[in-house]
Amino acid sequence: MSQVTYREVGFNGLWKNNPALVQLLGLCPMLAVTGSVVNAVGLGLATMFVLTCTGAAVSLIRNYVSDAVRLPAFVMIIASVVTCVELFMQAFTYDLYLVIGLFTQLITTNCVVLGRADAFACKNRIGPAAFDGFMMGLGFAVVLFIIGAAREAFGTGHLFEGMDLLFGPIAANWRIEVFPNYPQYLFAVLPPGAFIFAGFLIAVKNGVDAGIKRRAEAGMVKVKRERVRVTGAVG
Repeated sequence: MSQVTYREVGFNGLWKNNPALVQLLGLCPMLAVTGSVVNAVGLGLATMFVLTCTGAAVSLIRNYVSDAVRLPAFVMIIASVVTCVELFMQAFTYDLYLVIGLFTQLITTNCVVLGRADAFACKNRIGPAAFDGFMMGLGFAVVLFIIGAAREAFGTGHLFEGMDLLFGPIAANWRIEVFPNYPQYLFAVLPPGAFIFAGFLIAVKNGVDAGIKRRAEAGMVKVKRERVRVTGAVG
């Protein structure tokens, strides 16, 4: 990986090229599943696992698969990993699988996974490819968590309801009352609410990026002005 560092890969996945906020990929699960934190975290972890394993597997076969069958091979790899995730969820988190199982299956056709396999994993070694998949999945999962937390808090007044579906009995008492005696606000947990919270996150990110760009440009102008100053006597 001579042209890009692990630091750049991590920054791209979490911020600069975040699949949910910049590429706007995976919108279907992001809008449909983030009605609660447990659903968002469950799908986020599943997507992160699929992205990491797919990146590593695609990198391993990149020199042995011709361009004619490259995309079908990628889809087969993704489908195989998603099947493993489904079987794992059915074995250990069956109640959660009943809620988000359909969207877990749709990871196979998620443009985030196929896009990273074609754009990065098939051009890099296994280490960078797996790390890219992990960071892209982590960036996607973080966005799902934030939207899920916002929708659950504003929609029901509490957080972390039903976390035992994912983490077992140890998480049975994780529920937090954010707004006591809060009347349920149905709009927040419906798809229109997801659009609003997702749009707010995108606006915040764009605002932060614009501020960083302005400060960088102001610093460049200041440096240029300092360089054109002439000191001392001219003979």
